Amino acid sequence: MNTALTDASTFECLTLEFLNAVTHVRLNRPDKLNTLTPRFWHEFARVVDQLDKDGKTRVVVLSSTGKHFSAGMDLSVFQGDVLPGTKRPVDREQLRGLVVALQRIFTNLERLRVPVIAAVQGGCIGGAFDMVTACDMRFATASAFFSIQETNLAMMADLGTLQRLPKLMPEGIVKELAYTGDKLSAERAKLFGLVNEVFETQEQMLDHVIKLAERIAKQSPLAVAGTKEAVNYSREHTIDESLAMAALWQSSMFDPGQIMEAGRAQATKSEAVFPDLLSCKTEL
Repeated sequence: MNTALTDASTFECLTLEFLNAVTHVRLNRPDKLNTLTPRFWHEFARVVDQLDKDGKTRVVVLSSTGKHFSAGMDLSVFQGDVLPGTKRPVDREQLRGLVVALQRIFTNLERLRVPVIAAVQGGCIGGAFDMVTACDMRFATASAFFSIQETNLAMMADLGTLQRLPKLMPEGIVKELAYTGDKLSAERAKLFGLVNEVFETQEQMLDHVIKLAERIAKQSPLAVAGTKEAVNYSREHTIDESLAMAALWQSSMFDPGQIMEAGRAQATKSEAVFPDLLSCKTEL
């Protein structure tokens, strides 16, 4: 595991637990409803970056603590000197750059080479809703609800919900939620396909999610990475374009050795052993 993630003393808003090939990331400011402070954005960006570089993590679980998953953007973000001004065109251009930078953090979460599974309890509001739409799967407790809160604050949601949610749910339902700012219950979220399953308690949900993550982690990381890339690619491209991409990926990443290992494990009813992905080299 990358040593940049193992020093817990450097995190104030998050805790990390390493369960073999599964990395469990928790939002950890329950007394403050896990709001997204400037410190959170710095820590979360760092974690996402390191997880993308790391080759040991095969699945990421994203959960939270306390009554609510997250109440969204912290008020401190809108106060003091955190936000650029808006009086002059150059101020507004600077503000645009900040929004793009925050968008990029959740886009990087979506583009991780490994699956990310969100486990949501209580409220998942505003920016937190943006965050979980960038995950591969979402599970929820019966008490969970989702809200595009920005509408209620006379703002437009701008960190990904309006772009990703129509790919996950019927457009008419998304527009209803976006125009009204109403809450989406866990039950309706499952009905519309936003969440995979709903559980009575957070303990039951996390038990299921961790076991699911461990099952995925036993698969070939190379095969899972290619599958995630293909599915994500297909959302924005035609079938023909997506098939062409799949052919290129398969021909470049095809590994007969791993196929033989999978066959051996099935024949002997034993567990297959696959190599980790290599760590990403982002600089010389």
